[in-house]
Amino acid sequence: MKTRAKITTISLKTLMYIFLVIIGFISVLPIFWVLISSFKTTREIMTSPLALPTSINFDGYVTALTISPLFKFMGNSVFIAIAATILNLVFMGMAAYVFARVKSKVINLLLALLSVSLFIPITSLIQPIYKVMGSIGLYDTKFGLILVYTAIGIPITLFVLRSFFLTIPKEIEESAYIDGASFIRTFFTITVPIARPGFATAAIIQFINCWNEFLFALTLTSSEESRTLPLVLNYFTSMFSYDYTALFAAITMIILPSIIVFVALQEQVVSGLSAGSVKG
Repeated sequence: MKTRAKITTISLKTLMYIFLVIIGFISVLPIFWVLISSFKTTREIMTSPLALPTSINFDGYVTALTISPLFKFMGNSVFIAIAATILNLVFMGMAAYVFARVKSKVINLLLALLSVSLFIPITSLIQPIYKVMGSIGLYDTKFGLILVYTAIGIPITLFVLRSFFLTIPKEIEESAYIDGASFIRTFFTITVPIARPGFATAAIIQFINCWNEFLFALTLTSSEESRTLPLVLNYFTSMFSYDYTALFAAITMIILPSIIVFVALQEQVVSGLSAGSVKG
C-alpha cells in the first residue's frame, strides 16, 4: 500500500510539473517571440517568423523612437501611474481599515456593492465616464486619467488591504489606545507600518494596471500631451502597419517595464496576497 501511495504521489507531482511547464511555455512564448522579432528585419519576420535572428539589428528601436513620441508618452505613463497609485492607496488605505474594523449593516452593504462592481464590464463605463470628464472640463488631461484610474482600482485595492488589516490583532491597537495614542496616531504609526506588505502588494497591482491600461487612455485623450505609452502602438498599426520590426520594438519597450517590476517584486505580491487571505 505504501509503495502504491508513493507511486501515486510521484505520478501526481510529475503531472503537475508537466502542466506547469506547458502553461509557462504558452505564457512566455509570445513574449519571447516579440522580443526576438524586434531584432530582426521585416523580411526575416515575413519569411521565417519562428527562427532566431541571423544578426542583432537595432534598426527597429531606432525607427520606433524616431517616428513616435515614445519618451513623451512614457513620461506621461510614469506620472499618471504613480499619481493614480498614490491617490488610490491613500484613500483606500483609510477606507479599508474602516471596513476591516467597523462591523455594521451599512459597512456590509457597501462591501457588497463594491463586490458587485468587480463584475461590471469596463466597456460599459466608457460612455458615462466620457460624458462626466467632458462636462467637468477634464477631457484630454492627465488629471482626468489619474482620477479615472484611481477610481477603477478602488475594489481591488480595498479587498487586498481589508484582508491584510483583518490579520492584524486588535490587541496591538488597543494597547496603543490604553497608552494614550489617538486613533490617527495609532493608524499611521502602528497599523500602517505593520500593513506595509499589503500596501506594497496593492501598489504593484494598481501600478501595473495603470501602466497597461489602453481603453480609457484612448477614449479620454486626444493629444500627445496627455496620452500614455500603450497608445504608441496606434502609430504603427495605422501609419506604419508594414514595419513589423519597429512595431515589435515598440511593443517590447512598452511591456518590459511592467514585466521587470512584477518579476522583481513577485515575492512581495505573493506573500502579501497569502498573508491577506488568512482572514476575510
